[in-house]
Amino acid sequence: MTGSSAAFGAQMRDGAAAAVEVLNVSGLLPDNAKVVLSVADDACDPRQAVAVANKLTTERVLLVVGHFCSSSSIPASDIYAEAGIVQVSPGSSTPQLTDRGLETVFRICGRDDQQGTVAAEYIHMNYPNENIAVLDDKSTAGKGIADVVEARLHRFGRQVTRQSYVAGEKDFRALVSRMKKDRVRVAYIGGYHTEIGLFLRQASEAKADFRVMANDPLMTSEFWAITGSTGNDTLFTFMPDPAGNANAAGAVAGLKASSRSAEGYTLYAYAAVQAWAEAVYRSGSFDPARVASALRSRPIDTVVGPVRFDKKGDNSASGFLVYRWRNGHVERVTRY
Repeated sequence: MTGSSAAFGAQMRDGAAAAVEVLNVSGLLPDNAKVVLSVADDACDPRQAVAVANKLTTERVLLVVGHFCSSSSIPASDIYAEAGIVQVSPGSSTPQLTDRGLETVFRICGRDDQQGTVAAEYIHMNYPNENIAVLDDKSTAGKGIADVVEARLHRFGRQVTRQSYVAGEKDFRALVSRMKKDRVRVAYIGGYHTEIGLFLRQASEAKADFRVMANDPLMTSEFWAITGSTGNDTLFTFMPDPAGNANAAGAVAGLKASSRSAEGYTLYAYAAVQAWAEAVYRSGSFDPARVASALRSRPIDTVVGPVRFDKKGDNSASGFLVYRWRNGHVERVTRY
């Protein structure tokens, strides 16, 4: 809710709040119970995330919709699992979150091994003879997905220049100069929208001629607010946008009526609440183990479409598409 990724916290809060409003008038929960939404802030800091998780366990919460950053979700998930709290993340895509097979830990979004594969295939097919650089911000999520992209490109027989910067960096001029010297024509960046936006602006100022592709945190209007027209044609991967789906029409209308946007992770947070509520209804109980079992039992219809949780807690129905920024709007790249 604070820090450079606060925009995504706002999306998740708005989606969860909208879902809770609908749930509380639905009569779906046992004994017509009502849900109270509490908002906690980890600032995408692992230590603060642990403090938040410990606090939530003392408050006996039943569901955590979060965290956003994988570096926060992973240590917090150990605490939730031990306390028997259901965690459903709308945005933590690092495989390690669910690969440990914790009983009450789930994610609605896809995984970075999926996302990185889509990005690498796109780069290989569309830039077959170009010099490629892969960059990361040394964060859990940024480095993780950059590693996937690099490994996949190597499997295609492509040579890759690998570089890193520190999350929070503001001066990318030396890095841009190095990439120009290496005649890089396409750069994949695993990181967050603020630094990637600044990188693009400084690359434009240096008249660097390369295309940038990045991961899912570019799905926020704050990216365009940073880049302006220098962000045109920046590519990124994200899950299918559910805002135009029939299943999401009511939720989108409700968000719009309350002056909230349905962009990015908003509807994925909404779906996290929906999935948990349906599992409570199926099991007839708020007991975390029974709810977790019901979440895995069969597909659940949500605003993002059917959600199918596997044994690990991953949504096997989720995947990634390629998008680009164009004149302040996001559009899907329909053809490779």
